[in-house]
Amino acid sequence: MAATPAVRALEQGRVAHTLHPYDPEHPADQGHGEAAVAALGADPHQVFKTLVARVDGALTVAVVPVAGTLDLKALAAAAGGRKAVMADPADAERATGYVLGGISPLGQKKALPTVVDESALGFATVMVSAGRRGLQVELPPGDLVRLTKARTAPIGR
Repeated sequence: MAATPAVRALEQGRVAHTLHPYDPEHPADQGHGEAAVAALGADPHQVFKTLVARVDGALTVAVVPVAGTLDLKALAAAAGGRKAVMADPADAERATGYVLGGISPLGQKKALPTVVDESALGFATVMVSAGRRGLQVELPPGDLVRLTKARTAPIGR
C-alpha cells in the first residue's frame, strides 16, 4: 500500500501511528466518517472528520468528531473571523490535494489554518483520515495538533 502524503508527514514528523484500512464502500445513507466508524468498530467520539470551510473567505480546516457536527459560528470565532460557511467541495479537493471522503488534516498540498475540536485532547489517541478513502490513521492528539499547527477550540456540537 503506497504511502499517502498524510502518512509521509507522520513518518517525517517521527510520530507513532497505526494505520487502519477498511472497505470504503458504504450505504448511501451513511457519510464517510460514519462508514469508517462502522467498519472499524470505533468510538464515533474518537474518530474525527476533516471538513473544509471558508472563514471570511479564507479556506480553513475543521477537525471534529464523527459523532457530532461542525459549529460554523464557533469555527469562525476560533479562526479569528466573523463568518464561516462550508467550502465548495472542488475548492476543498484542490487546496488539500485529497478527494472528498479521504481529506486528511495531515500532509495537505497547501497548509491551511486548522482548528481541532478540543474534545480530541481527552483521548490518548484519535483517528483521522490517512489521505485516502478506506484508510484511517490513529495517533496521539497532541501530535495531530503539532503537525497541523492547529489551534484547539470547542468547534463541534
